[in-house]
Amino acid sequence: MDSSWKGIPAVLVVLAGLAASGSSYQIIEGPKNATVLEGSEARFNCTVSQGWRLIMWSLNGTVVLSITPTEPIITNDRFTSASYEEGGNSISEMIIHDVQLGDAGIIKCSLQNSDRDASAFLSVQVMGELLIPRGNLVVTEDEPCNVTCCALGWIPLPDISWNIGVLVSQSSHYSGPEPNNLQSAVSVLTLTPQGNGTLTCVANMKGLLAHKSVTVNLTVVQPSMESSYQSQIRNSASMKTNKETSEINLKSGSENSAYSPDEPRTAKLASLSPESSESSALEQHRNRQPHQGHDHQRPGPVGRPQVSFIMTSPRTVRNVTLV
Repeated sequence: MDSSWKGIPAVLVVLAGLAASGSSYQIIEGPKNATVLEGSEARFNCTVSQGWRLIMWSLNGTVVLSITPTEPIITNDRFTSASYEEGGNSISEMIIHDVQLGDAGIIKCSLQNSDRDASAFLSVQVMGELLIPRGNLVVTEDEPCNVTCCALGWIPLPDISWNIGVLVSQSSHYSGPEPNNLQSAVSVLTLTPQGNGTLTCVANMKGLLAHKSVTVNLTVVQPSMESSYQSQIRNSASMKTNKETSEINLKSGSENSAYSPDEPRTAKLASLSPESSESSALEQHRNRQPHQGHDHQRPGPVGRPQVSFIMTSPRTVRNVTLV
């Protein structure tokens, strides 16, 4: 029993030493919240008192970097460290290179053999595209026109403004998110231009001193100088051409290939008419004289018969005198 009791004070001394060593260092100041752009660097500092043995950095619960008094233990090249001394304390800095959108979350600095830690939040913003779809513009002087600027793929959506380098009589604009795309916004500028110049659309990141801009040229042209008289002349010429074309088409459509002139048709009907045949026979009979021997008597005067040709059309009657 005595020997067992003699070992207890020694164990207590060791435990007391561990407790004293654990409480001899602490986190004096933890990291601060940070907001960075995707693809840039993020830096977090953790200040600890002298005597620390191991500093651990974690991202969303996963240790990504460990640091000893002599060297860092790097497991991922995107997470590196730097160390400084200040007022007898140690400052451990974790650097996240090429920050990704998935890196957003809780950053924690903790010490080995200590239940104390300090944390901060990393916010990642994405700068997307900015464009004016129509590009350089040609507009009419003193006539209102709209210019659209699109911010595509931004997290969060930016604040959009316009720099107008054109003489205008009035201008206004409104901005808002795209109905079917929460990562895109649109801004429409309405202006009445009076001269040439430039229009610049500017998208500002929220919470960051970062922006993107796009500029287009605006060319102003005079209204058309064509008078109403010239317009009427052109319209009249067009109507005349259309009328002539219609008349040609109408004439072409009215032609009857079966139609023939009156004279050939009359002759044909006369040759086919019974009356015509009878008249011809009568004429031959009257001209025929009886022969007296071999002497030829002089024929007497013969009247000139008239033959009437009755046409198929009741309105047309032609008289022909046979000689």
